[in-house]
Parts: sequence; structure tokens; C-alpha cells
Amino acid sequence: MLNDATLKFKPYTRQTIQQAPEWSKLSREQQEAVDIVGRVLPFRVNPYVLSELIDWDRVPDDPIYRLTFPHREMLTETEYSQLQKLVVDENKKHEVDDLIRSIRLRMNPHPAGQLTHNVPHLDGIPLPGMQHKYRETVLFFPSAGQSCHAYCTFCFRWPQFVGMDEFKFDARETSQLVEYLKRHPEVTDVLITGGDPLVMNARSLAEYLTPLLSPELAHIQSIRIGTKSVAYWPHRFVSDKDADDLLRVFESVVASGRNLALMGHYNHPNELEPAIAQQALRRILGTGATVRMQAPLIRHINTDPDEWARLWTLGVKLGAVPYYMFVERDTGPSEYFKLPLAEAYDIFQRAYRQVSGLARTVRGPSMSAFPGKVVVDGIVEIRGEKVFALQFLQARNPEWVRRPFYAKFDPHATWLDDLVPAFGESRFFFESDGVPASDKRRVIALHREDAAPSRAPGMAEQLEAAQ
Repeated sequence: MLNDATLKFKPYTRQTIQQAPEWSKLSREQQEAVDIVGRVLPFRVNPYVLSELIDWDRVPDDPIYRLTFPHREMLTETEYSQLQKLVVDENKKHEVDDLIRSIRLRMNPHPAGQLTHNVPHLDGIPLPGMQHKYRETVLFFPSAGQSCHAYCTFCFRWPQFVGMDEFKFDARETSQLVEYLKRHPEVTDVLITGGDPLVMNARSLAEYLTPLLSPELAHIQSIRIGTKSVAYWPHRFVSDKDADDLLRVFESVVASGRNLALMGHYNHPNELEPAIAQQALRRILGTGATVRMQAPLIRHINTDPDEWARLWTLGVKLGAVPYYMFVERDTGPSEYFKLPLAEAYDIFQRAYRQVSGLARTVRGPSMSAFPGKVVVDGIVEIRGEKVFALQFLQARNPEWVRRPFYAKFDPHATWLDDLVPAFGESRFFFESDGVPASDKRRVIALHREDAAPSRAPGMAEQLEAAQ
């Protein structure tokens, strides 16, 4: 085990993982799965994850191994077998490419309307590398931040990393973002995301952030940075050659009067327990920035309520704020990772009741679905009917936020689209008239005067969710 602050970053991919000392610890079947599945889904890992976070005596059941390495079961048996046969024949490269693309398209690379309904417009022109789904928050995807120190196997932004250019979000500079924000004073938060913006060096990150600190953008109160580096490469804040420079960038944002919030992606307490991970967190907080912890609930990785309680409790002890437990999105190898909503709620409740009030800032289980973030508030019986109690924590239409609604209890439902209204209702309040509740192509009733600002001029009056 290495816990060396001088460890140098080196990415390993499907093509180079054989160079890692740990490769020989895998069985032949496991090695083959990395090669086959790694052609469809992104694979990237680094020496810290391999040596410090994975317990190789527990492989393949170690949670961080499941979190980073491809597994055969992420594809259907037919898909795996077809690909396995094709890759051995160098003359069938086109057939391999066609099969890989068909598998990727089957995996819903466009969840929650992110390409069709979340892209903002400026003077009628769509803005690449930006999303504006909720009134107060704009997402910005810097082109230099479209990778990560290591990839999570469940990541809903997997199309960003596999060369599917039509599903990519990236912006090369901030001038369009600044102009858009000037015209939208209702926006208070900008989320810099990716990939992971902290793969950038400190100078490049400062070039993206400094324009947002202009007095003309005084309505921007918080700048968020979505990052997995706190877990997968804490050296970024401790021993990388520009680690101190990066912290000075953080300090400059705080000195401008804004809140700088790092949205730390911790999927398992094992990622927060190494000494260097805790040192990184202390250094970040020392700049005046805040850190919030969020992660999806993922089968094979973090279904133990005790582990969630351990993560939140340790985070609070170190100064991080538990923020979200998400439901795994309906994209990528979701069949491998997803859990029934009833089970997700049970895990959340059993973890939540173990922690003190300081850790009960966490919200969940929450689905980032097409109409908004929907939380499962409870499973109750009302008028003799067992139902899911639901509400929006965030929504395309702000008037929907915190409005309770109910769905028939379904022990097998794993996503919002699996649910139907309770009490004999034909539709949920946010759906259009005439759409059967069982129709998985949800049609959301939005009207021009109350639509989210991400909506482009001339968009149809009813917004149809992607399948």
C-alpha cells in the first residue's frame, strides 16, 4: 500500500493497464472483461486508486474495484459474446465499431433532456458547453476539463469520454458564459463541471474563473466546482507541483465575496479514510471554500447503510457537508447498478437515523430526472393504498418545488418513469393532458411564461423527455 504524498500521477487506460503492477492480480477472465467492456465504456485509473483504495484481496467484490474497473455483466451476454468474437479478427474493425456504437446508443447516452432541453441560447444561438435547467444555476463545461483522474463505471457523463462527439459538452472560453450571465440576473450559482475541472492546471482554471468575479456579475453568489479529485487524486491539493497555486485560486474566489463550493464526489467511506485524502480536505477548507459530499446509491458498491453513515459522519468530523444521495441514473450500464426505489429509500432511512443532526443535511434518495430532482420522501399508506410520497427538490418550473405528490407503490420501480400516479389519477400534476401514466416517454407540461430559462425561443409548447 502506498500513501506517499510524492506519488506521481499516471493514467492507465485499456491500452496501458497491463503496465500497472496490479494487473497480474486479476484473473484471465477479469483481464478479458477490461479489454472487451472497456471498448464500449470509458476506463481510466491511476496509481493512487490502484495502490491505496482497492483491497486486492477482496477483488472482484472490493467496492472501489467495482467503481473503476469494467465488468462483463455491464453488457448483455449477447453483446459481450458478439464483441468477444469480433475483436479477435483484425479484418472486422468496422463491424466492431458498428456494434460498439449500437450498444452505446442502447444505453441512453442522452438522459434527462440534457442535449435538447437544457442548452441555453444567446440571441437565438445555442451556447455550446453550457446547460441551464434550473432557474438559479448554470452549468459550464470547460473544454480543458473533459477528463478525470480516474473514471467511475457508473458515470452518467460517460459519452463525454468515449469519442461520441454528438453527445459532448465543452466550451473553450468564458466570454459567452459571461454575456449570458449578464442578461440573466436570476442566476446566482455557476457550476463548473466536466469531466473534472480540477484536471486543469491552476493557471487554466483561473482563466475560466476570474471573469466570473467581475463586478458586473455581482448577482453570482456561489461558484461550484464538481470534482472527484478529492477521492481519486487528493495529491491535487497536497503535492502536485501547482497544488499551492490551486489553493490560491480558491482563495481569490472567496476574497471576491463569493462562496466557493467544491462538490466532492465521495462514493464510499474508503475514499475519505486515507491520511492524504483528509489532508487534502483540510487544505481546501483552509482557503475559505466549502466542501459538500454527494454520490449515487449504486448496487455492488455502496448499498450498506452503515457505510453511508460512516461516510457522512467522517465528512462532518472533517468539515464537509453531506449533501445528496442520488438514485443511479437511467443511462450507461444502469441495469448492472440500479436498485428499486423502495430499497433505496430503506437504505437511506437506515443510514440517516444513525447520524447526528449535523449530518442530516443530506437529501435523498433523489432522482435527477427530466422534470427535476425528485426525492422519495417516504413509503406510506393513505386511504388504504400503499404509495410513494414524492416531491421536487429542484424543478424546471420553480413552482413545482416542495409540492408533494404520490405514486402507486411498486417494489420493482427504479426510476421516475416506472411510476404511475396514486389514487386513480391519470397523470402526475407536471405531465400533459392525454398522456397515459404508463407511457415511458414523459411529456412535461410547461408554458412559456413559467418555463425554465434554459428554454430556447420557438421550442414546442410541450417538452418531450428523451427515452
